[in-house]
Amino acid sequence: MEKILEKPIESFKYIGPKTLRKLYRLGIETLKDLFFHFPSRYEVFLPKKIKDLKIGEKVSISGKIKSIQNIKTPKKKFTLTQAIVEDETGSIRCIWFNQPFLKRILKKGEIFSFAGKVETGFGGSFLSNPEYEKKFDEKKEKKLLHTREVVPIYPETEGISSKFLRKILYPLLIKFRYQLKEFLPKEILLKENFPEIKEALFEVHFPSSLESAKRAEKRFAFEELFLLQLLFEKEKKIFSQKKAIKILPEKEIIKKFVENLPFKLTEDQKRVIKEILRDLAKEVPMRRLLQGEVGCGKTVVASLIAALVCAKGYQVAILSPTEILAIQHFEEVRKYLSPFNFKIALLTGKKALLSQKSFLFKEKETLLSLDKMELYEKLKKGEINLLIGTHALLEKEVQFKKLALAIVDEQQRFGVFQRKRLTQTLEITPHFLSMTATPIPRTLNLVLYGNLSLSQIKTLPLGKRDVKIQILPPKKRMTAFLELKEELKKGSQGYIIYPLIEKSEKLQTKAAKKEFEKIKKIFPEFELALLHGKISSQEKESILKDFREGKIQLLVATGVVEVGIDVKNANFMIIEGAERFGLSQLYQLQGRIGRSAKEGKCILIPEKFSESVKKRLSAIKRAKNAFELAEIDLKLRGPGEFLGKRQTGLPDLSMISLRNLDLIEKAKEWAKKILKEDPSFKKYPLLWQKFEKFQKEIPLE
Repeated sequence: MEKILEKPIESFKYIGPKTLRKLYRLGIETLKDLFFHFPSRYEVFLPKKIKDLKIGEKVSISGKIKSIQNIKTPKKKFTLTQAIVEDETGSIRCIWFNQPFLKRILKKGEIFSFAGKVETGFGGSFLSNPEYEKKFDEKKEKKLLHTREVVPIYPETEGISSKFLRKILYPLLIKFRYQLKEFLPKEILLKENFPEIKEALFEVHFPSSLESAKRAEKRFAFEELFLLQLLFEKEKKIFSQKKAIKILPEKEIIKKFVENLPFKLTEDQKRVIKEILRDLAKEVPMRRLLQGEVGCGKTVVASLIAALVCAKGYQVAILSPTEILAIQHFEEVRKYLSPFNFKIALLTGKKALLSQKSFLFKEKETLLSLDKMELYEKLKKGEINLLIGTHALLEKEVQFKKLALAIVDEQQRFGVFQRKRLTQTLEITPHFLSMTATPIPRTLNLVLYGNLSLSQIKTLPLGKRDVKIQILPPKKRMTAFLELKEELKKGSQGYIIYPLIEKSEKLQTKAAKKEFEKIKKIFPEFELALLHGKISSQEKESILKDFREGKIQLLVATGVVEVGIDVKNANFMIIEGAERFGLSQLYQLQGRIGRSAKEGKCILIPEKFSESVKKRLSAIKRAKNAFELAEIDLKLRGPGEFLGKRQTGLPDLSMISLRNLDLIEKAKEWAKKILKEDPSFKKYPLLWQKFEKFQKEIPLE
């Protein structure tokens, strides 16, 4: 990319201090940022003569202004600006509402171009609030920007309209787009019928047709996916050359582990274990993602794998995103590994615990509270087999003697550099197992985790997750509360979930803090607590401990309870403002209940009880499993909302293209082909420059 494209945006015409601040809100700081601020959609206007106009059409016309006047409505509530526009075939009215200043701009006798919708009313047909711009004679022909056949509509902010962006973009593109150098190999451009970058950039902003806009957009989507797949393939190759410790399965360890379980492993769990064992038996480090919804038994799988590694005399680390989840893993893993004499430790920001078998007390478990320095020392000497913890595991003082397996739970909550810090100081590369309870559709897996092998647990253990879903209108809220009250009287526990912590001016929906005070009055005979992301981890832990022990009967919370809370006596949930949550998130939330032999009930109460909301929420009832629901959610909301636009680090066009499996597969094929034929990019120096820069910018593994 040439230096001119990296110049600050204020260096160019029309950009004053006020405009600059507004452009910053859109992420536009350089000329390159402006060039790659792509349209979110296009308005298409049919070019027509006035006599051919039809009601309901979106059209563009050119004509002379025959007359123009401002008309006050009888009650003076608003002003109509009406212009009569004529061409050689006839005339039509153009009407604008509350824009009297247009009389000074649209002068009688001048030729303008207009684009808008043909409507009927006020005594006949008219163009409603059309865009306008002056037409020049042939000798001074100027490109139409706002009333052309295909008009780009951009992501906007207050004070920065699409019209303004078109106005500043056009002259800058004309002058500077030739500074862009084509980095995609010619063979790709020819085979895939992609335009060259200079043409593509102009066509994406000022397309000659909708087809050419889509072709240009596809090219840019492909290039981002291609660079991403190059990154994945290159990392795979680098990893394939690294050495890991070969862990062969031992039947006696597996038998001992399985016999200790109070349940039988599912077929899905057995299949996933075999997939992981095949990876561990190689000297190449495993890089695998284990997906499965809450309660499917991912921790059991991870515990068995950890047992095999620890039995060989090596160490295992389990990294959790929150203290609550780390403590839960510590308790659960210790239970699964109770037949073994492993030393298992917990490390969080405030705690350092060590669990070990004591031979003095007939091999009963003892739990010791350690000084952190003491834990670090034991870990370094290899005296701790398995360390479970939060971000505290990533501190430089944490050093393993022989770490052979790193397990990261909910890996999307950790940055790439944090995950790498676990293993970067070691001579031998540990095997890497990532786990997530968020089911992700296949296309997203290919883009987000293309460098990881994938294992999925789709079935739940028998007797798990028996939850009845009901959708109620807001006016029946009290019915739901009374039903919850009856369940609490019987000794059950429950949740009431809200989308927000505090009231928002922008989002008209209920918030946990304010509603908590009202709920206390409805449930005066029960012990209640409020749980959300802003309270301290110590307070959070205390609340959850009391909830698990039954001291708290009703938990009022936000989506913070989505992961890592297992209270088997909690069987009733009400979710307020249900349409504010994604389907996958709702599925995760209702996964908090129905975790015992008793059936759970989840009542969804949307703020707006429209047909479209009911249809969307009903998908939870139809879906056979969380993976199927994730596919539905992706189709309904799009990848931006599904993933959280700022969570992935993916460029905008890659986000748009996440539904396009064919394009992702093509990008993957080309990445493999290029790296196979020219791994050092000797034939493609410009591609190498672009790729090097891309690696620094994209925060993915």
